[in-house]
Amino acid sequence: MHPIDRFKPFVSAQEKQKELSLKAIVLGIILSFFFVVANTFLGLKLGMTISASIPAAILSMMILRTFFKKSTILENNIVQTTASVGEGLATGAVFTLPALFLLDAGPSIGHTFVLSILGGILGILFMIPMRRYIIVKEHGVLPFPEGKACAEILKAGEKSAPSGVLAIWGIIIGAIYKTLGSALHLWKETVQLTIKRYENVVVSIDCTPALMGVGYIIGPRIAAVLFAGGALGWWLLIPLIKEFGTGTNVIYPGTIPIPEMSAEDIWSNYIRYIGAGAIATGGLITLFRVWPVISKTMIESFRELRHLLFSPKRKKVSRTDKDIPLSYLVLGSLAIILALWVFPGFNFNIVTILLLVILGFFFVAVTSITVGLIGSSSNPGSGMTLTTLIIACLIFLGLGWTDRVHMIAAITMGAVANIAIALSAATSQDLKTGFLLGATPRSQQIAELIAICVPALAMGFTIYLLNAAYGFGSTTLPAPQATLMAIIVKGVIQQELPILFVLFGVILGLFVFLLRAPVLPFAIGLYLPISLSTAVMAGGFAHLIVKSFSSNKKAVEQGVLLSSGLVAGDACTGVVIALLSILGATSTSPVGRLPDWVSFVAFIALAAYLVTAASRRYDNKSKA
Repeated sequence: MHPIDRFKPFVSAQEKQKELSLKAIVLGIILSFFFVVANTFLGLKLGMTISASIPAAILSMMILRTFFKKSTILENNIVQTTASVGEGLATGAVFTLPALFLLDAGPSIGHTFVLSILGGILGILFMIPMRRYIIVKEHGVLPFPEGKACAEILKAGEKSAPSGVLAIWGIIIGAIYKTLGSALHLWKETVQLTIKRYENVVVSIDCTPALMGVGYIIGPRIAAVLFAGGALGWWLLIPLIKEFGTGTNVIYPGTIPIPEMSAEDIWSNYIRYIGAGAIATGGLITLFRVWPVISKTMIESFRELRHLLFSPKRKKVSRTDKDIPLSYLVLGSLAIILALWVFPGFNFNIVTILLLVILGFFFVAVTSITVGLIGSSSNPGSGMTLTTLIIACLIFLGLGWTDRVHMIAAITMGAVANIAIALSAATSQDLKTGFLLGATPRSQQIAELIAICVPALAMGFTIYLLNAAYGFGSTTLPAPQATLMAIIVKGVIQQELPILFVLFGVILGLFVFLLRAPVLPFAIGLYLPISLSTAVMAGGFAHLIVKSFSSNKKAVEQGVLLSSGLVAGDACTGVVIALLSILGATSTSPVGRLPDWVSFVAFIALAAYLVTAASRRYDNKSKA
């Protein structure tokens, strides 16, 4: 018997509960604002984002239970569904749109808003014909780890009050910590040590609450793999390049001889290209591993779409199986494509439009299956976007389109595709949660469409402020994926890609895969400044301590809540400080008033608080 034949949702299809309510939509939009700002900041700094669904579900239960006594589990599900839109938009945008700034073609806040809205709607619509196969028919085959975990938390919340106050405390502490370091300049954010006897190798750590929180959330294994990539790049490859690069010749893409380069120069000119090759390898490996399921999904989706559009008999479906009508999918997709084509400033032509539709729909299916297998945190969305860009650039190169306007068009197309891919990843997890709970898919889809506007606008302002204050591509805000996109597009179209370094990264990625380690986290660690990897590793170590030594069964979950708050508090405060710096009220690159060791001690104290607070047992009246 297939697992779907034995399945019964938490709320039966015959039972009617309040679901798409005004309070659920408003609360979800408020939470999505915080998650879009936090993930935009985090994605530009670290190249990673955090899932919004579980923290949003717990905060939803706490807030609705406190202020609205008669809220339902399906309303809580709408809140977490709506909140996850912010995460998806941020993930899609920050991995691509900053590449336009790096090419001196940064979009305005209005253009960012339009691209985000259109790409987000496209991702939600593309998921409609795939839901019945990926979510329903493959139940028991695709586990959807975050979606299942979120459903279990919401079901458990029906019986006992969640400790959502930890997330609030995390926001407060993260904001205070960020203010003391980056606004009042009591200490430097990054502590660095140069070992002169070992080719001036750099040992540094970015002592920020956001990175501590991310390390805890992703766990010790992924944090360790990320750190291993950074350690290989900064503590082995860079010293080796310095050791053997003793001549006076300039090696492309460098502009000065290697003996005159600092560790940061070698990282920028050589190591990042090696990381780029490894990232591309990780994305392609994931694609090949899930290809059998992808091909089956595409066939079933087109069959379902044809049946629903052209079948003369429309069978009656239950509440838990109702989607937005397929006619809206077709009309909406056509309207979005037309808008992208005619909107001034996007530089789309018939080729980019066709590539967007074909590759976008294909990779929406790929990413939905991938998150179903391995979860959102390990989803190689940026690898899929990179593949999309490489295909587009090779076609442009074959057609002789090698001028700047076509580079901008390729990245803009990639941005829309990546936003659609990221939204489909978030949507698929949310729909799985709803499926397990007995939600109405149409209500979740409508909630997501309503919720797009606010986070899209917030993200446009956030990207603008952060670029003006810190500058994309800097060590403070490296924007790793976006920098990679700009490098690849410019390198392929203008045939300036240092292919030997990229190929070395490809081989390195394959070697990591043969060791059965996650390729993408390793590659991202290789691509990032070492200060970020070490800070994430500290958070992963805190997670390991809590998991290994705490007797509280909810300790790890409580740590995730507190860590989510630390990320949100740090990120939102960082955006405010960026605005103040633009207005001249503060500086973003100060020298700390106190010695460097104070920053390190404060960071250790924060880690100790995270471990202690996560391990503590809370009753309904406990404080953090």
